Amino acid sequence: MQQLSVWEKESFFAPKDITIIGSGLVGLWSAYYLKKHQPDLSISILDRGVIPTGASTRNAGFACFGSATELVADRKMMGEDKMLELVEMRFKGLRKIRKVFHDREIGFEPAGGYELISPEQNMDLNSIRSHLDGLNRLLRSIVGKNKTFHLDDAKISSFGFGHTKHLIENRMEGQLHSGKLCEALLKKVQSMGVTVLNGIEVRAFDKQSDRVGIDSNLPFRLSAGKLLICTNAFARELMPQLNVEPARGQILVTSPIPNLRFRGTFHHDEGFYYFRNLGDRVLLGGARNKAIEEEHTNTLATTDKIQDELERFLRKVILPNTSYRIDYRWSGIMGVGDEKMPIVGRIDDRIFSAVRMGGMGVALAPVMGKKIAEQLRS
Repeated sequence: MQQLSVWEKESFFAPKDITIIGSGLVGLWSAYYLKKHQPDLSISILDRGVIPTGASTRNAGFACFGSATELVADRKMMGEDKMLELVEMRFKGLRKIRKVFHDREIGFEPAGGYELISPEQNMDLNSIRSHLDGLNRLLRSIVGKNKTFHLDDAKISSFGFGHTKHLIENRMEGQLHSGKLCEALLKKVQSMGVTVLNGIEVRAFDKQSDRVGIDSNLPFRLSAGKLLICTNAFARELMPQLNVEPARGQILVTSPIPNLRFRGTFHHDEGFYYFRNLGDRVLLGGARNKAIEEEHTNTLATTDKIQDELERFLRKVILPNTSYRIDYRWSGIMGVGDEKMPIVGRIDDRIFSAVRMGGMGVALAPVMGKKIAEQLRS
């Protein structure tokens, strides 16, 4: 067994007040709020990756709170009150990010957002206007604007889109650099005194009289007063009873497109398709609804079936009659479940969780981090 030096034992691997498993956005925001309100807490974050993996650094970099058709579907599925609660949490989370970090630190651009409505969706103008009017009334008290969504069909041709019947605009959306956001958060919590240890795979834990014992790939045990699980899609590896499962989101990025005609974030089909400009490139992701069961996996790989569908959408809708190549492909793993509301709270007196962000971790993480930090301090 590896022997620890007294320096290691009394610093990096010393028992902590709180240990967080997962150094993604939720884990980092949780540590931020814990330290902000109780600076003397000793906190460590453990992550099995060299950097955060899953969804935090492998998403599309959207700063959004839901497209119009997604919110209409959510209202039908989960009820109006819960839909609005989710929107409010996402909206507050996005505002918090920009209060803590300068836009340039995280590559934030308030370029606006849009949703493409295709002919196959069978949505006439009257039904679209009715949905938008209803959503705008509901969202007014949350976002502080009379019109969150409005039709802007004139931009379809100027953006160069094909196979698009209508275009819905939301000027309050933006885009950011997910890697820079995670880096900025990591630096901030480390400056506050949080210990972050990478390459540590937590395999099990058990509650002792006044501590939580943690088993990992290290040849010795770690311990903490309280344990917070923030592994999102991978949470059931440690807590099988949690209602959360992985959902893979695949992405591709094109070569630079000379004179790319659009800027902003774009949605289609209740948010199952999403794309944005990445400088002069196009980043496109989604289409998991074309193989929903197959994409319930924690395997970080891309598949021909989904990538072919993304390329079809790219050719037909986004860049018709345009030459390009595909320069990047990757996937990220989201945490989803029977409902979209996150699981945030106490498992027992020393074990807590903050998981199931439903593909909206960028926006939800600040609010969920604050919420779970308040419970951990109580």
